[in-house]
Amino acid sequence: MTVAELVANLRLNRDFMSNVVAWERLPARPSATQPVELPQTIRQALKERGIDQLFTHQAEAVTAVSQNQNVVIATTTASGKSLCYTVPVFQRLLERPKARALYLFPTKALSQDQLAETQTLIAAGNLPFDVYSYDGDTPRSQRTQVRRSDGILITNPDMLHAGILPYHTGWRSLLSNLEFVVLDEIHAYRGIFGSHVANVLRRLQRLCHFYGSNPQFICCSATIANPKEHAERLVERPFTLIDESQNGAPSGEKQFILYNPPIIDETLGLRGSSVLAARDAASTFLASDIQTIVFARARQTVELLLAYLRDDVVYQGGEALSVTGYRGGYLPLERRQIEHGLRTGQIRGVVATNALELGIDIGQLDAAVITGYPGSIASIWQQAGRAGRRNDQSVALMVANNSPLDQYICTHPRYIFGRSPEHALTNPDNLRIMVRHLLCAAYELPFKQGEDFGGFGDVTPLLEALRDEGDLHETRDQFHYVGEGSPATAVSLRTSGDDTVVIQAHDEDGVHVIGEVDLDTAPVMVYEGSIYMHQARTYLVEEFDWNGRIAHVRPIEVDYYTRASIGSSIRELNPEETAEEFLTQRRGDAEEKREKSGQSAKSADLFRAWGDVTVVTKATGYRKIKRYTHETLGFGEIDLPEMVLETSGYWLIFSDALTERLYDAGILLRPNNYGPNWQQQRQIVLARDGYRCRNCGAEGKAPPDPQDLTGLLTDPAQSEPPKKPVRSTSLHVHHIRPFRDFNYIPGQNDNYKQANQPENLITLCPSCHKQAEAGQQARSALGGLAYVLRNLAPLYLMCDPGDIEVVAESRSPLTQAPTIVIYESVAAGVGFSQRLFEQHHDLLPAALELVSDCRCRDGCPACVGPPGEIGPDTKQVTRQLLQMLTTGT
Repeated sequence: MTVAELVANLRLNRDFMSNVVAWERLPARPSATQPVELPQTIRQALKERGIDQLFTHQAEAVTAVSQNQNVVIATTTASGKSLCYTVPVFQRLLERPKARALYLFPTKALSQDQLAETQTLIAAGNLPFDVYSYDGDTPRSQRTQVRRSDGILITNPDMLHAGILPYHTGWRSLLSNLEFVVLDEIHAYRGIFGSHVANVLRRLQRLCHFYGSNPQFICCSATIANPKEHAERLVERPFTLIDESQNGAPSGEKQFILYNPPIIDETLGLRGSSVLAARDAASTFLASDIQTIVFARARQTVELLLAYLRDDVVYQGGEALSVTGYRGGYLPLERRQIEHGLRTGQIRGVVATNALELGIDIGQLDAAVITGYPGSIASIWQQAGRAGRRNDQSVALMVANNSPLDQYICTHPRYIFGRSPEHALTNPDNLRIMVRHLLCAAYELPFKQGEDFGGFGDVTPLLEALRDEGDLHETRDQFHYVGEGSPATAVSLRTSGDDTVVIQAHDEDGVHVIGEVDLDTAPVMVYEGSIYMHQARTYLVEEFDWNGRIAHVRPIEVDYYTRASIGSSIRELNPEETAEEFLTQRRGDAEEKREKSGQSAKSADLFRAWGDVTVVTKATGYRKIKRYTHETLGFGEIDLPEMVLETSGYWLIFSDALTERLYDAGILLRPNNYGPNWQQQRQIVLARDGYRCRNCGAEGKAPPDPQDLTGLLTDPAQSEPPKKPVRSTSLHVHHIRPFRDFNYIPGQNDNYKQANQPENLITLCPSCHKQAEAGQQARSALGGLAYVLRNLAPLYLMCDPGDIEVVAESRSPLTQAPTIVIYESVAAGVGFSQRLFEQHHDLLPAALELVSDCRCRDGCPACVGPPGEIGPDTKQVTRQLLQMLTTGT
């Protein structure tokens, strides 16, 4: 059955159509070509690959490059962007045999893919140059030859940073003859990673200048909102943009379907599993022999879907191995085999994480199934673009899950179809990032007095500061690095560390490695007792050697999988710098009230600070979940060390006086008065539950003495925030049936006694408590404000949204007051927190403007959060809170 026939059948399926919330037909586009003068050898090479003419965007890129322009190409997936740089590079290498080109790809997988494609094209035209790759997998015996070779060098930013630039004397041939630098998939260079890469490019261009070369840059990007600006920010040169309006690549008609699984619980509004719905859709496509890719956000979901699909394929009489998985953790050779199988058509289906969003050549697929909103508009179109790489019709189906954001998209599908993709943001001038690269650059070449470093300008004051700290030595108006070894080895370009855990299988073939996971994800993937899934085969983790970084597994046949519970909490706030905010327009009445009560008239309303934040994450327990039915079969404990993130943060703490005003105005809800027996009942329940979270098993300590919590910004007369750090270790006691339901009125009834019965109380850790209350749609101006700041901060910081996290608590156990904390997701931080602290007075008015100008009625993902996650008046009270914080009224 063809895609067109299957789509027609789906339209006639009443059960299926009853859950389709949007169906968009994206029309076919014919090809548009443009003649370009090319050498005969290149024409022959292209002809051997089935290419007779270049598409218009390819031809315009080749022409612009021939005119010595830096070019950025931003067109859709599978539009042939690689030829936009391959053809002009080949032309230059034919004209100047000693010329060199450097290709940079964000991942080794992409590098290997382009290596194979470039080698094939060179062989097809019998061209007189070669291409080499240089990364961590390159054998040492071949590295000398690679350094001395002419032609094209393919590598990644990490290898350029730590393996090439620090040893530039061995790369003189490359750096002195470098004509082109190609940056592919530049939309991946955003946030902290992109800011690091921009500084690596500054170092590269500095060395090129030293060796007498001045390379052109050619960049390629997926569809983002600011490709030209982003390229110019990364490279710090002017660029010519070739965008989608110039795209001449043909595309077949695409049907995009947004599917919302049926409601299975009317009372709770719960819908069917998105995983099972995605499995049904993919099985339907595969049964019709339609080559299909299924995207899932989590590695475990990939393996679960793979197991389901293989069961279905075997039941239909097919080969189980015709469907495979693709995700991080697979060994490189395994990934290459999967890519080859997809290109040849031997593999009919693949279940993948976003690892296949990037431009790895996996052939011409016909259908894409997206399991849940992938996190950005750009990612949706990247994943949907993996289907329809021919002129024939293709289909992309996105299955929504139960999350509020997915459900908002289902009720507002124009959020996908009518909204432009996100901006890619970087900040190479971030001092914490740039200073590290200044040390790397000084190791490579001494700095001169007054020397510029890229677009930052004169860095002499920074060099003098590094001299004073003992990192540099100044002599004869030059700054020399004085440390031992290359400082680049201590600077990771990525936000995560380099530690990995090797997964070692013990089976009938002996002992062998089947995969690896990052140390950060190991506590939720390979804890003892967990079921590790690899290519749909199940393994029991028998031992996890934390110090040795090895997980020992053995094959096992089970009908369940395991899922870990993990909780994060802010354990410590240690201010580096603090400031007080006075809401001036209301001070007259308030000061008079304070004077009458004998309090100081100088008390601040809001305290803000930036400094060190300690975030503790711990996997505490796991559930055994039956396949298909997803029912819980049992529980287990996880005994692994806590993962501690020492980072930087910026936080706001509300004073008692301001909090009282917000209560009186109805902007914040007063904490419940749980009645006179609350503390006694709370202690009974904590003791009954053994000071453990009843949901995940997390162990807590007895609550701290209340005296230990006094004086932490809770006294309205306190004029200065404390400089000492504050800590949190307590568990929470949660009302199973909400306390407000009992309508307790102090002095009028004793309904608190029924509400506080131990049968209605349960001990939870802070993380599980937050989850338990997530579905109550509680009105929260504080939560709305945190959501707005989460949206705005990346624009002010020029970072990726994933570079920061935001926590809002109506009564923080650290400060005993309403508190919002924005912290950086990378260890030690990179200076974002200090910048937010400094931009406080710009940030809050911008937040008020964003909420006020948003056209939604009750809140949406673009302002205070999606309906279903917030209460009906969250937008209103958030706006009121921001007005009070910005104007005092």
